[in-house]
Amino acid sequence: MTDFLDEKRKEIDSRLRELRPLVDEYNRLEQAAAALAGLPAKAVHAVASAPRRRRGSAPAAKGRRGRPRGSGARSRQALELVRAKPGITIAELADAMGIKANYLYRVLPNLAAEGQVKRKGKGWHPA
Repeated sequence: MTDFLDEKRKEIDSRLRELRPLVDEYNRLEQAAAALAGLPAKAVHAVASAPRRRRGSAPAAKGRRGRPRGSGARSRQALELVRAKPGITIAELADAMGIKANYLYRVLPNLAAEGQVKRKGKGWHPA
């Protein structure tokens, strides 16, 4: 019986030695991702090691869903362009900003809701 246990211990030790470089690489990549995201490595490790839930089984989240809102730099840039060129269209804004127009179809209505711009025909004007 002890021969069997010794053999299994050796197999396990051997496999652990094989996997160690992969675990080390995983930890380095996790730290690099945390550095790029501006988060401390401990916070990323806590998230990575937390048990994962299936999408439908999560409790109802409070507040807004989806990705977090940005800094508003694109909104400010779009607002500046509307002020500089009243009547500008979304396609013209997208060309001037170097982005896709579909993004602006979300940004400009938000600016309109805030009372900063208004739409007249296809063009946008400062409010």
